[in-house]
Amino acid sequence: MVRLHVKRGGESQFLLETPGSARLAELAPLAARIHNGRLKVQRLCSEMEELAEHGISLPYNMQGLADEQIEELKLKDEWAEKCVPSGGSVFRKDEMGRRNGFAPNEKMQEVIKKTIEEAKALISKKQVQANVCVNMETVKDALEQLRGAVMIVYPMGLPPHDPIRMEFEDKEDLSGTHAGTEVIKESEAQLWWAGKQLEETKLLSDYVGKNEKTTIIVKIQKKGQGAPGREPVISHEEQKEMMLYYYRKQEELKKLEEEDDDSFLNAEWADNHALKRQFHGVKDIKWGPR
Repeated sequence: MVRLHVKRGGESQFLLETPGSARLAELAPLAARIHNGRLKVQRLCSEMEELAEHGISLPYNMQGLADEQIEELKLKDEWAEKCVPSGGSVFRKDEMGRRNGFAPNEKMQEVIKKTIEEAKALISKKQVQANVCVNMETVKDALEQLRGAVMIVYPMGLPPHDPIRMEFEDKEDLSGTHAGTEVIKESEAQLWWAGKQLEETKLLSDYVGKNEKTTIIVKIQKKGQGAPGREPVISHEEQKEMMLYYYRKQEELKKLEEEDDDSFLNAEWADNHALKRQFHGVKDIKWGPR
């Protein structure tokens, strides 16, 4: 299996294994599907952290309003009584005004937080360093873990307007958001390798040969964006380490120059002929009158 080290914007994203006989017309959409799936997991984890802290999402017409405004407009959250967390709730006001403040109890919070950590680990960029490949099964596993945690804590479900439920039902609206710009439609996905676009009409083996143990770095991006920028010869971290090394070296040289004092040559222990004079019995002889 050929191993693809997929990058986006110069940053490592995930490792993907595929046969050399794979058609690039199918491989690019697959890479985009995994990329988008990882983004969905990350968005869900972010929203579920808020769910654990501040409860379910308020209806759109109540979000961002002060308590006085809600009372004055006589607005009511009809889902607050329907979507109660298992084991009761603890009130923690959401200063952003997005959620109703009725958070799950400490035990249920731990269920959510632990699941978030496990899901993040499955699709983490650190899997590249650990040499662990990610595929759609990995993404689905992370999504199912998150879905299971929500069902445990909220057995009655979440409101239809809650971003978490919308993500699970693939009804999320990312238009006009930064998250939306990160998503790559499968029909618009392109893979680049060694500064060349991998053409959809060809096989992966047309570029990498028949060696199934090859590992290559590919970059994924949207069609029409042109060739991705070349990466620097050394990484930012390596550059910082080199600058730190030369700075320390310079400081050591300054210190040596400051300590370059040869006055010790006049000391008795530095006299090359002291031992010879001692053997001849002429040590400590003083000339002149006493």
